[in-house]
Amino acid sequence: MTIIDIIKGLKNNHFSCYELINFLLKTIKKNNKSLNNFITIEYKNALKDANKSDFLRKFNQNNELHGVPIAFKDLFCTKGIKTTCGSKMLTNFIPTYNSTLIERIKHAGLINLGKTNMDEFAMGSFNENSFFGLVKNPWNLKLVSGGSSGGSASAISAGLIPVSLGTDTGGSIRLPSSFCGITGLKTSYGFLSRYGIISYSSSLDQAGPMAHTVKDCAILLNIISGYDTFDSTNLNLQKNNYLKFLNNSLKGKKIGLPIEYFKNIAAKVSYIIQETINVYTKLGIEFFDISLPYIDTAISAYYIIASAEAASNLAKYDGIKFGYYKRNPKSLEELYFKTRTKGFGKEVKNRILIGAYLLNKYNYLIKAKKIRKIIYNNFIKSFKKVDCIFIPTTNYVAKQIHTKKNKTLNIQEDIYTISVNLAGLPSINIPIGFVNKCPIGLQVITPHFTEHLLLNIAHYFQQHTHWHLNYPNVL
Repeated sequence: MTIIDIIKGLKNNHFSCYELINFLLKTIKKNNKSLNNFITIEYKNALKDANKSDFLRKFNQNNELHGVPIAFKDLFCTKGIKTTCGSKMLTNFIPTYNSTLIERIKHAGLINLGKTNMDEFAMGSFNENSFFGLVKNPWNLKLVSGGSSGGSASAISAGLIPVSLGTDTGGSIRLPSSFCGITGLKTSYGFLSRYGIISYSSSLDQAGPMAHTVKDCAILLNIISGYDTFDSTNLNLQKNNYLKFLNNSLKGKKIGLPIEYFKNIAAKVSYIIQETINVYTKLGIEFFDISLPYIDTAISAYYIIASAEAASNLAKYDGIKFGYYKRNPKSLEELYFKTRTKGFGKEVKNRILIGAYLLNKYNYLIKAKKIRKIIYNNFIKSFKKVDCIFIPTTNYVAKQIHTKKNKTLNIQEDIYTISVNLAGLPSINIPIGFVNKCPIGLQVITPHFTEHLLLNIAHYFQQHTHWHLNYPNVL
């Protein structure tokens, strides 16, 4: 069910909050054995909150979102609940505070069912790098779910939860959303508070809602948006009710199609995107070819910046203040060495080593930032001609688990998503069809801090199609 379905069901007494939460918890426990999309399941606290919600609803002391279930990617700090970041380093880390976004969701009355699995420290495109095991795709258990927010995408796709919070550094919301056939929103950099979110790359990380529908994403965005004095990167923007913008007319809007991103598109993917364009054309929207060069250079710039920032952010995990540590070291140097060797996985160690090297060779970082500025300026230039840009989220469907992947090709997986992060733009993945019985998605991109327009454009497509209403038969 969507959030809207749950609100109606609770309001009309079709089921109690306790019945709903109890059913979902049992279903999560049953399916987690095969999907592995949850690291922590909140049995006791969730049922306690459900009883409380039913009590408040009985005396009309609740708001309409009270009792709606949700889950969080396991890098949002949750007070009193284990927050692992998918790493051995933080297997026993229990925060003493809630991140700002979690605090706002809790205040709105939503019930946390648990923390979802993820690539270790959000590093990966397939969700195969978690210390707690890989996450499987509910459409086909032999396929990956996508990363790094793959646990959230898999759980939503399977119908275990209606919504979740994820984060996106280079496509980590949009890629798994495409692979699992759901809607995933990456907001503008600075739009949402990052306070209490364990960092991978501080200048690229951004949170966002994940759900089946754009409307559910808008509902969650209403709750979590707003200025936070605890985060210096969070801008003081006007707070909006994003539901009000969903049905605005799109007639006369102009959408750009970057020629560089459509050059080598697979035939089946190209056909589905053309069908999507036809839907929008019937709504009175015009399409134009535009140019967004530096698509290949963006990969180098992204991995230089992300790895350098990761090396800096992860330096604090040294076995002294918190997290995993290697016992009985003979020296301080040995404590650092053995703790980080045993505590971090292979992918994380690779990126730390690359980042540490690049920080010593500072010219690389300067050049990467110059490329980032050029990419940013190209987007700004394009938005003077068009209102929105369409880019494929991926050129492929989810791939098979445990396949031996060429490392260069592995990095290339993010080619369609990373430029958006480098430019700090908002983007949303919407399901647009199937290739070989697997979901495929499309990115919609709009100018900075125009989330209302982004949701409006994406919502209109879902009003005229059914792709977002497909569920895999796993329950």
